[in-house]
Amino acid sequence: MAELDTLDVVVLVAILVGTVAYLTKGKLWAVAKDPYAASFPGANGVKSGKTRNIIEAMEESGKNCIIFYGSQTGTAEDYAARLAKEGKSRFGLETMVADLEDYDFDNLDQIPSDKVVFFVLATYGEGEPTDNAVEFYEFITSESPSFSQDNDPPLANLNYVTFGLGNNTYEHYNAMVRNVDKSLQRLGAHRIGEAGEGDDGAGTMEEDFLAWKDPMWAALAAKMGLEEREGVYEPIFGIVEREGLTRDSPEVYLGEPNKSHLDGTPKGPFNAHNPYIAPIAKSYELFKVKDRNCLHMDIDVSASNLTYQTGDHIAVWPTNAGEEVDRFLDLFDLTDKRHNVISVKALEPTAKVPFPTPTTYDAIVRYHMEICAPVSRQFVASLAPFAPTEEAKAELTKLGNDKDYFHAKVTTHYLNIARLLSTVAKGKKWSNVPFSLLIEGITKLQPRYYSISSSSLEQPKIISITAVVEAQALPGREDPFRGVSTNYLLALKEKQNGDPNPTPFGLSYEITGPRNKYDGCHVPVHVRHSNFKLPSNPTKPVIMIGPGTGVAPFRGFVRERRKMAENGQEVGKTLLFFGCRKSTEDFLYEEEWKEAKEVLGDKFELVTAFSREGPKKVYVQHRLKERAKEINELLEQKAYFYVCGDAANMAREVNAVLAQIIASERGIPEAKAEEIVKQMRSSNQYQEDVWS
Repeated sequence: MAELDTLDVVVLVAILVGTVAYLTKGKLWAVAKDPYAASFPGANGVKSGKTRNIIEAMEESGKNCIIFYGSQTGTAEDYAARLAKEGKSRFGLETMVADLEDYDFDNLDQIPSDKVVFFVLATYGEGEPTDNAVEFYEFITSESPSFSQDNDPPLANLNYVTFGLGNNTYEHYNAMVRNVDKSLQRLGAHRIGEAGEGDDGAGTMEEDFLAWKDPMWAALAAKMGLEEREGVYEPIFGIVEREGLTRDSPEVYLGEPNKSHLDGTPKGPFNAHNPYIAPIAKSYELFKVKDRNCLHMDIDVSASNLTYQTGDHIAVWPTNAGEEVDRFLDLFDLTDKRHNVISVKALEPTAKVPFPTPTTYDAIVRYHMEICAPVSRQFVASLAPFAPTEEAKAELTKLGNDKDYFHAKVTTHYLNIARLLSTVAKGKKWSNVPFSLLIEGITKLQPRYYSISSSSLEQPKIISITAVVEAQALPGREDPFRGVSTNYLLALKEKQNGDPNPTPFGLSYEITGPRNKYDGCHVPVHVRHSNFKLPSNPTKPVIMIGPGTGVAPFRGFVRERRKMAENGQEVGKTLLFFGCRKSTEDFLYEEEWKEAKEVLGDKFELVTAFSREGPKKVYVQHRLKERAKEINELLEQKAYFYVCGDAANMAREVNAVLAQIIASERGIPEAKAEEIVKQMRSSNQYQEDVWS
């Protein structure tokens, strides 16, 4: 065989390279960029690179109003978007919405006085900043923040507006916005209008926001010389039908949260932008009655980099029930187009499309829109111009303008947007509503957080959930209001336990997920770390108050101490107060407490309150008072005190009873005892994990 000379080799290599290049063009290189693709977090939920300089961001996009949000569940982000939209449509402001974690704040002192900055800030837990606001909060409330210039005072040029989202059942109500407002004023900034505060605990958040914003706009208009104009709908997003694509096209998102999930290779870090699709190891019913459900579910995170510590929270990413998706699509005349592929494009540079595209109408409504949520009065008013009849338009206008009428007709019945509009228009379709307006006006479907009920010491890679399936009968409503996430979990439990097509309470779910990626009983999750923790010294006594599913984190605490004891560690007194209706119906983990007693002996005691077994109702706070002497003695030994469950009633009453116990047992005035309880809270000796 003839030998190849150097020239032959060079020619053959060139031909080979050229062939490979030709075959891989458009796949590995020279990939055509989708002109309609939305800017969205990348493969693992990490946000793409962009400037962190506030001044640059505003100047590049020609903005004179930036609205920052600190949000945990999406409400503050929604309010920020609504303020931006209203500022532009009513006053011609060039607005942009911004996530606090996307920017640095050392050049806040360079924002000129002809621009304005809004801070829409939720308070999380016991007066803490939301996850995306931690760095900003630590910077702005520090003793002497380091700014870019030597102005005195540093923020003399800054005009700002604030609104806080809080819950008055917590000790540190709206602490985030109050502390930020105080710091900004200390640094010389000028607040425009009142510092608004919304109260989720009183159920008045939406009305508090609406009542605050109109006088705020008046004050801002006067300060900045703005003239109000008639508000006309201007879309923030453009909707483009993608005729060359079908739902089977590999680049079309059918509910996948980001590119790595679309490609079938999801990778960490798994977080609030990027869930882990976790297998459910096991699930079972905890209640012994047929008309109510409480689930125990074990989530296996062993194949991920997710870790947790006892007392943390797990977030479940739910999907909407098929019946609600169908109702929504039918109302807006989208049923025939449900699987059409569309791209959603931001029409102005600072707007963020809230989900990846190209996608379908069905996928957006099923996986990304909070279509079952209570309706905003402001959003209802914005739909009036698109009503199918004059009668419906007049009714929506009245609902939007009259808060008492809105409360009676909508709020008390927990009507979602599709149910409300169907009633108002007597079944007629709302074909004229721009889909962009629905994207802008309906909150993004949010993960639901649950207190983890397992011990990381005992099972570091299995996370347990204990959750009551939400179903609330309401006067004037034919069917009960049903929780989105817990009914989704119930369907998953039924599937795992043998039902091939579960439809709990007539609700069906795409439980196999987009492209069957959740098949085999998987659920999308991430972990949120919490400060609700056992004392670092295991010999410290602990007192735990956890009625109903409020016992969830305490199951984890007790199992942790049980495991410690089995490992030969000494543990302190572990006293648990648990309450439910009847011992024969909803006594959660009854056998487990007996097993814990066998291991821990006198170190563990369970005190029960069965509210419907005696002649009068008995709750955990009554049992707590009965043990006043022992409680006081344990507190004098520096016992840690924990409360988990209903914030509005139980947690408040427990707080009051504890102050009464300290006052009576120590012979001091109740006011002094209340101060002691406050000190316990501030030193983390008294901890709460409560909800409205």
